[in-house]
Amino acid sequence: MNKAANTYWADARIAAQRPAPRALPSPFGGLTGVRTASRRRAIISPMWVFSMVILAMFTLCVTVTLRTQTKMHRAAAHHETISSEVESLRSTNANLAREVERLRSDPRAIEAAARSRLGMVRANEIIVTVD
Repeated sequence: MNKAANTYWADARIAAQRPAPRALPSPFGGLTGVRTASRRRAIISPMWVFSMVILAMFTLCVTVTLRTQTKMHRAAAHHETISSEVESLRSTNANLAREVERLRSDPRAIEAAARSRLGMVRANEIIVTVD
C-alpha cells in the first residue's frame, strides 16, 4: 500500500503547517493547544471547502432541474398549440374533400357553384340588375 499511495501525506502536511512552539500564558502553565489548534485549522479548512463545493453542486443541480422543467412546460404548451392547429387543419381538409366530391357528383352543386362563383346563366334566362 505504501508504494501505491503516500499514506503519510496528511501527517506531513499538518507537520509542515504547524507553527513553531512558543510559550503562551496559561493558567495551567507551559504550552497548551499548539498542536490541537493546527490540527483544527487543517480539519476545518478542508471541511469548509468541501461544504462550499457541495453547496455549489446542489445549486447547480437545482438550477439545471428548474431550467429543464421550464423548457419542458414550454415545449408541452407549444405541442398542445400545434396539435390543436393540426386538428383544425384536418377538419378543414375533410370539409374541402367533401365539397370536392359533391362538386364532382351532384349536378345541383355544380350548377350552384357555376352561378355563384362564375356568374353563369342558362341560355333562356334574362339577367336584371337592381341598383
